[in-house]
Amino acid sequence: MHIDLGTLVVIVALAAASPLIVDVMPRIVLPVVVVEILLGIIVGPPILNLIHVTGLAQVLADFGLAFLFFLAGFELDLNQLRGMPARLALTGWGASVALALVVAGLLEALDVVESTLFVGVALTTTALGTLAPMLRDNGDAEGRFGALMAAAGAFGEVGPIILISLLLSETSNRGISALLLVAFGLITGAAAFAAPRLKPVRILQVLEQTMERTGQFAVRLALLILISLVYLSSRLHLDLVLGAFSAGLLASIACGPRAKQLMQPRLDAVGFGVFIPIFFIVTGMQFDLNAITSSVSGMLKVPLFLAMFLVVRGLPSLVIYRYALTARDRVALGLYASTALPLVVAVTSLGVKDGEMRASTAAGLVGAAMVSVMVFPLSANAVRRRGSAADTPS
Repeated sequence: MHIDLGTLVVIVALAAASPLIVDVMPRIVLPVVVVEILLGIIVGPPILNLIHVTGLAQVLADFGLAFLFFLAGFELDLNQLRGMPARLALTGWGASVALALVVAGLLEALDVVESTLFVGVALTTTALGTLAPMLRDNGDAEGRFGALMAAAGAFGEVGPIILISLLLSETSNRGISALLLVAFGLITGAAAFAAPRLKPVRILQVLEQTMERTGQFAVRLALLILISLVYLSSRLHLDLVLGAFSAGLLASIACGPRAKQLMQPRLDAVGFGVFIPIFFIVTGMQFDLNAITSSVSGMLKVPLFLAMFLVVRGLPSLVIYRYALTARDRVALGLYASTALPLVVAVTSLGVKDGEMRASTAAGLVGAAMVSVMVFPLSANAVRRRGSAADTPS
């Protein structure tokens, strides 16, 4: 591995600068993750070509991706996924899969894309890991809307992860892939069942004693769970994000509500303060800008795929949640559910690597996903705030 500390210094400097840039641009509200990607594009090979992705930067970026999905699993409240939220979310994601296959099939027939499967999976994703801090910051993670959104986001993240692991994994035999996925699920499920019941008194004491000290045993144990399940998923030729998400869910179940509340800010500090920004900056550095700008068809793919995100993930929300939410909240939920990025990066990387996707298609999908992160959450929040203002008596 080539260790270029100069490149790492620049990447970390960009990560540190991103929140400052957001702070000095009050009239242009941009999520920090979008600024990080844009800085990677500007400083990296796509524009200025000042730095390149080295082996160390790639390893840290991969761990940042894993940590993003670990936090998505850790923040997931299983109590919110029972009953109606889970039924509606599963129905909505199932409708999205059907729409995605139809839309992607038509685009392949028109020679706009190369693989119905890869493009279809990318269109069914929801960036719950990216959305979670935004939802917390603007208050949309609370109440009935928050529960329904959490369920919709969870299925929009877990469902595509399973499809990636089952259909787009490196294992050529689909039957073996399915068996490996079932085995991984059984191992993770058994661990999740045993974790809250097998809590040695001494370990609990160490967890409590080091929570406010430098030992931070709880954080170290969470990292061990993350790395162990990511390693297990890689050995089973399953996708990294499946292991990371399962690790977060397992850690959440194991620690319980009280410890989870104490651990959340610490894990956020490690993830969003260190590793996750590196992932988004490296994503920007690897973005194939020339594939979009070199032709009119390439440039048109960004708005095309952006519209497809809305059709595939947003449209079902307007119908399926008609008895559960107001019209404004359905629109807001559809916009949130249409927000995509990390899984789109993962799917397109696999597609290009396997020769199933042209660079222009991958760049168009990633570009549309970046725009979705910039536009859809802000629009959803504005729709909900406007509705709240209209409902407030004068």
